[in-house]
Amino acid sequence: MNNNVKDLLPIGSIVLLKGASKKIMIIGVKSTDITTNEVYDYLAVPYPEGYISDKCTFFVKHEAIDKVFFKGYEDDERNTFIERLYNYYEDIDNK
Repeated sequence: MNNNVKDLLPIGSIVLLKGASKKIMIIGVKSTDITTNEVYDYLAVPYPEGYISDKCTFFVKHEAIDKVFFKGYEDDERNTFIERLYNYYEDIDNK
């Protein structure tokens, strides 16, 4: 597994996906699709509407992002979270 955790955008980031015309906002990181067990880099909702229902949330891979319009808030708490997440995936990769 490629540990790209340190490249992840913070929640609240507004992005446009490749080939898309509608912006989305990141509301979660490293989310698992329970129907496929696939882990995605982001969970997102349409922007500016935000969360409408479970049917309007999107799993997104980092490499699908074409443009970042706004980068969400970062602080020491997020940095600690990202470091722990990074170490978690490193441990998985090294098993």
